[in-house]
Amino acid sequence: MLNESMHRAKPFERGQEQAEALLAMQKELLETCDQASRAWLDRVKSEVDLWTKLATKLSSTRSLPDALGTYQQCVTQRMQMAAEDGRWMSNEYKRNSPACCRMGSDR
Repeated sequence: MLNESMHRAKPFERGQEQAEALLAMQKELLETCDQASRAWLDRVKSEVDLWTKLATKLSSTRSLPDALGTYQQCVTQRMQMAAEDGRWMSNEYKRNSPACCRMGSDR
């Protein structure tokens, strides 16, 4: 009788282990999404700052060559930001791919 009740408890133990593993994966995924959200919010703020500074600088330029030089600097900085975005996305993909693969294989 004791052996029978132990045998019945094993599926519940496995179910609890699976539920705990699923909760841990969900927590990891939510933390990753939170980090990504914060990073992108910071990124949007930096882009707004970039274009705001351009508008301020352009409003104070006195010649077309000065305006073009100011615009060129801004575009150069924006291209650098785009390259940084690409590196960040690549690193995030590499960092998070194993977790996503684990989630898909645990079914």
